[in-house]
Amino acid sequence: MKRWKRASGVACCATLAGFAGLAPAQAPASATPQTHLPQVQVQGPRDATIGSADSASEGAAEKASFQSRPKLRPGDIVEAVPGVVATQHSGDGKANQYFLRGFNLDHGTDFAVTVDGMPVNMPTHGHGQGFADLNFLIPELVSGVRYRKGPYFADSGDFSLAGSASLDYVSALDNPFAEVTLGSHNFRRVLAAGSRTVQDQTWLGAIELEGNNGPWDVPERLRKANAVLRYSQGTPSRGFSLTGMAYQSRWNSTDQVPERLIDSGELSRFGSLNPTDGGRTRRLSLSGQWFDKGPEGETKFSAYAIDYRFDLFSDFTYFLNNPELGDQFEQTDRRRVFGAQGSHMRPVKLGGLDGILSFGAQWRGDRIGEVGLYPTVVRGRIGTVRDDQVSQDLVSVYGQQLVNFTDSFRGYVGLRGDWLRYEVQGREPVFGAANSGRGHDSQLSPKAGLAWTVGPAHELYLNAGVGFHSNDVRGATIAVDPQSGDAAQRVPALVKGKGAEVGWRYQPWDGLTVTAALWQLQLDSELVYVGDAGTTEPGRASKRRGIEATLRWQVDPNWRLEADAALSRARFRGLAPDGEGNYIDNAVERVIAAGVVWQHGPWTSSLRLRYMGPRALDTLDTVRSRSLTVLNFGATYAVNRRLTLGLQMFNLTGKKGNDIEYWYASCSAREVVSGACRSGINDRHVHPMEPRSVRMSARWSF
Repeated sequence: MKRWKRASGVACCATLAGFAGLAPAQAPASATPQTHLPQVQVQGPRDATIGSADSASEGAAEKASFQSRPKLRPGDIVEAVPGVVATQHSGDGKANQYFLRGFNLDHGTDFAVTVDGMPVNMPTHGHGQGFADLNFLIPELVSGVRYRKGPYFADSGDFSLAGSASLDYVSALDNPFAEVTLGSHNFRRVLAAGSRTVQDQTWLGAIELEGNNGPWDVPERLRKANAVLRYSQGTPSRGFSLTGMAYQSRWNSTDQVPERLIDSGELSRFGSLNPTDGGRTRRLSLSGQWFDKGPEGETKFSAYAIDYRFDLFSDFTYFLNNPELGDQFEQTDRRRVFGAQGSHMRPVKLGGLDGILSFGAQWRGDRIGEVGLYPTVVRGRIGTVRDDQVSQDLVSVYGQQLVNFTDSFRGYVGLRGDWLRYEVQGREPVFGAANSGRGHDSQLSPKAGLAWTVGPAHELYLNAGVGFHSNDVRGATIAVDPQSGDAAQRVPALVKGKGAEVGWRYQPWDGLTVTAALWQLQLDSELVYVGDAGTTEPGRASKRRGIEATLRWQVDPNWRLEADAALSRARFRGLAPDGEGNYIDNAVERVIAAGVVWQHGPWTSSLRLRYMGPRALDTLDTVRSRSLTVLNFGATYAVNRRLTLGLQMFNLTGKKGNDIEYWYASCSAREVVSGACRSGINDRHVHPMEPRSVRMSARWSF
């Protein structure tokens, strides 16, 4: 850790010196005023409005709102999407746990996330399908959070059944700055960022170093380094950008523990049953975007390449499966991801009616050199369960036609086609060859929507569509369960989902928006969490339905109010097997969020409340989780043009809630010795939310 501190100090000084020279160049008095696109992008995307929105559940979060929110982790920024909850059940180097629309989304399944045009979700991942790790994100660089819910739009593909969020980075900053943050539990963070614009060319750079021990009995010892470098050139009508990102992180983790051991006093709330759990990860990427806007239409093209590494050591059942050596295991992922996408949108006339035609194509290729599962002791491998090399390509084409039937009535129809090719080469010596194979799958997904502007302040929507999520392709080629040696049932590579929604939007003026949506979603196969493996696996068909409402109100120039409420019901379809019920375990049922932002002179403050209600932890609904309520506060004070001080307070009321709860069987070492274990002890396993903590920051602008 001392070596990390010295390195961070040197890097910080070098970065500050470099960004001091990134102050905006002073143009000569006779120079032509610049009209550079990045100055527009800094403001972020505009929220959906009456006359332009296609559904009640799409929009864009206000930049001032999500930037002012206190954020315990980078991934918390997705809570700017109404109804989304982001928690954590392991170390801060692991992807968040997401909840939305009656889903426990695990680490991203059925919730598609992109950053700067690059997909974040990882298919056929070592830990879980759709793994969406946002810890490489630098929240201060995010210019906008655009979101959609439901499978209603032709350009939305894999993992977007419940919803999607697109996070954009700025291309230019108002001023270079350096910020230092210190907080409870030995939290420390250094961030330096700046940009320089000359004519229509802009360079932007940022570097972040972070460390944290957390409240855990086993210190987390998070060591994180992050950097971004971007070059952009162009005007508001035509331009391009190139962006490079580099991120790496190491950490110790305290995973969920049996509640019975906490109740008995054998373990503290923040204790661990395996102090060697943890992980390391790395993500390098290079991406480019080009666009051309004009009266004849808009064309976009982007491409990306990602190099990704991930190692995670976990232990969820302790000594249940291996009473002598313990149940710790390692999950690994080594891959390169390549992709490209292009789209075009243009105005058209159909039978004298105005319309907009949009179409595009997408390709993503994952070249996974190693995706594996290994039993371990103190992070040392003692065997192999899975060791595979995987190649998969997803090719997609889509088209969507919008037509304005009258001044107040419009609609769209769309069609998306996806084709997945995959090949699995098993390298585990016993069953690897049997579980190898290749194949392909495809799907057509129709979409449609109607919008009726009832009056200047009211608009109604009807949306329907078919979507999908991909399964881990190892499940599409498996023949033998490598843990038991029994025959295994294969699953489809693509799983269909059908959704529909009725919505309403009320906007009497620019500062007030109210939306409501009544929705339902059916999946052909549910992905469910398996506690003793630490992964998800395909399950039964399911159906969800619910209602959502949002409020965004700029009361006056100083006060802004926000409120969201989401109620949902999730059930498996069909006759339940013996001993099971139709409740979907860990499916969130009630989410309420509210916030207020106050800005006056040099002061900005934000107060955020989030509530997640109880939910079934087993399919019979005999065990339910406890509710989770957290209140966070943040404030900044601009001392002068250069210096801004900040304060963030998390879990303001000191609640003792749990970020996650699971119900499954486990066994501790003491229970093995006492003979109480047998086939395992079913119990609630919890990961507590962090106690009250404070972080203070100082930002110096150049």
